[in-house]
Amino acid sequence: MIHVLETWRFKEEVIDRIPELMQEMDDLVGPAAHEHPAFLGHATFLQHDDEPTKVWVLYPWRSREEAVELTASEGPLIDDFQAKYCTSPREITYLSEVPHEHDHDDDHDHHH
Repeated sequence: MIHVLETWRFKEEVIDRIPELMQEMDDLVGPAAHEHPAFLGHATFLQHDDEPTKVWVLYPWRSREEAVELTASEGPLIDDFQAKYCTSPREITYLSEVPHEHDHDDDHDHHH
């Protein structure tokens, strides 16, 4: 399993519409992604506090090769969207989790 991190950079004039626009983008590419056999879970959308025109979309996927295959096919679905609302095409980064042990004997109240 990998994590896919997409970086979307929006035009200043649409900052107030980012939640609506991210839903529109998800409506364009989500159905095919959710049907794909490599789909492992829904995306999390994260807007930068210090740079509100930047949004990260983070989601798990079965393999990098399958993620590349899917995202390469999405161009026709999102090209007009990106041209209209974004300052540049989305950037895609692939991440692998670093294995580590969790100390479960701490006294902290974590809400994950």
